[in-house]
Amino acid sequence: MAASSMASPLCTWLVAACMSLDCETDRSRSPYSLQSSRKMSRWSRRRKVVSKCAGGSSESNRGAISSFYGSSIQGLMSSCLAFEPCDEFNSSKSPSSLGFFGDNGFSLLFGSNNRYINRRQRRVNRAVQSAMAVALQPAQEITTTRKPSIKQRRVVVTGMGVVTPLGHDPETFYNNLLDGVSGISEIETFDCAEYPTRIAGEIKSFSSDGWVAPKLSKRMDKFMLYLLTAGKKALVDGGITDDVMDELNKEKCGVLIGSAMGGMKVFNDAIEALRISYKKMNPFCVPFATTNMGSAMLAMDLGWMGPNYSISTACATSNFCILNAANHIIRGEADVMLCGGSDAAIIPIGLGGFVACKALSQRNGDPAKASRPWDANRDGFVMGEGAGVLLLEELEHAKKRGANIYAEFLGGSFSCDAYHVTEPRPDGVGVILCIEKALAQSGVSKEDVNYINAHATSTPAGDLKEYQALAHCFGQNPELKVNSTKSMIGHLLGAAGGVEAVATVQAIRTGWVHPNINLDNPDEGVDPGLLVGPKKERLDIKAALSNSFGFGGHNSSIIFAPYK
Repeated sequence: MAASSMASPLCTWLVAACMSLDCETDRSRSPYSLQSSRKMSRWSRRRKVVSKCAGGSSESNRGAISSFYGSSIQGLMSSCLAFEPCDEFNSSKSPSSLGFFGDNGFSLLFGSNNRYINRRQRRVNRAVQSAMAVALQPAQEITTTRKPSIKQRRVVVTGMGVVTPLGHDPETFYNNLLDGVSGISEIETFDCAEYPTRIAGEIKSFSSDGWVAPKLSKRMDKFMLYLLTAGKKALVDGGITDDVMDELNKEKCGVLIGSAMGGMKVFNDAIEALRISYKKMNPFCVPFATTNMGSAMLAMDLGWMGPNYSISTACATSNFCILNAANHIIRGEADVMLCGGSDAAIIPIGLGGFVACKALSQRNGDPAKASRPWDANRDGFVMGEGAGVLLLEELEHAKKRGANIYAEFLGGSFSCDAYHVTEPRPDGVGVILCIEKALAQSGVSKEDVNYINAHATSTPAGDLKEYQALAHCFGQNPELKVNSTKSMIGHLLGAAGGVEAVATVQAIRTGWVHPNINLDNPDEGVDPGLLVGPKKERLDIKAALSNSFGFGGHNSSIIFAPYK
């Protein structure tokens, strides 16, 4: 009796499998189906055998096939249990009648050796065996455990560090911005008399003494020196003393500071040395030229073992790093992150490269007036250098150690223009998409954003396209004020977003937004009422957005707000 009850479902599965293959053959007729007439006749003969086993009822056949294709295993079994194997089916020895089971289908199904089975037969046998194993198991109720909802971790800014043409600490830097001081001047580091552009936001005096070991400082590129100095200054500003450092879980502390250009001077010096001999090359020329090594060296110095890497998305680098660092905290992968960007490309090859792009201003006679975002007489951007670093921290972690909270990071987003190497999309769709995604991700309404630190580099096309995108997204907000930090320090490339994030947080802290200098004749189509004037303005900021865009069509927007 037991044997009989076992044989019935087994045969039922054999019947269903044979019929399903036949049905599949009928259903998959297409120009790509290459069934031979011989193989088709074999399936036809098998159908006759199956039909007899099923009692000759076409309705039963259709029911079994429907169950096999459209229902669960239990449904298939219930619809096919009425089938009983007939003598013809059991006694048939013909491969054409038994299909892929050959001379002894049941022994093959249960794994006995047969050297005449080809690869296709073995695959099908395994599939049928697996299906039988499932079918013979008692039905089990499938239960899913819903993941408990976890309150999202909040991210706050507890420290800042900068190295800029207007100062090397956040207070000095921002006070100069509020006063409308320009950091643009003639380049002094090298002789650029033959260049059509001879001005930049160059850092005139800088020392890494006390921040970087002298032995390393002699070998490192300036972008790394700026990065390490600004990063450590952010820790000091954030109250991370030696005692606090000892208490930190180093596995939950990370560094994510990027660079657009990397160690250009280190690499350039290595090329010059190679002209003499490879033996003259700096052994650190390769690692110190890569963009990730700044973050790596800072982590080594601090002993921080959490997330550590760099992102390089041209002039949008810093914003990418800040947002990804915040996401590490939100996901619980870190409690503390140093993030931002650093660049030092004011060297002959850097200046020459941007001159070749025809992107730079040539207002050499009046450097302080050269960077003029949204002004009708702008003629290109002015290169700058430096670093901007934020200390981001999980809210409860910051409160537990009694940190001074400057602002809250609400979120942001990215998009790609997918249009041109250096030019923005004419329709501005990429920037609009980026801003709208940042608002959605942050849970901030357009009406709440009343301050924007724009990317606005002082290029004819870029300024106008960004302005139009901002007007599209926020034009109905009468409280909105927009400015560009680049009017005073130039374009710091990959460091721009980091330095401008510091300026944005300082605006939230102080309640003052800095002016747009050199905006003497606003471009046609630009509403001067939307832009901050030539003097600083008082503003009670609800939410602040900072934009950064880069060559390659990289768009990024991040949002800060007062901590409440």
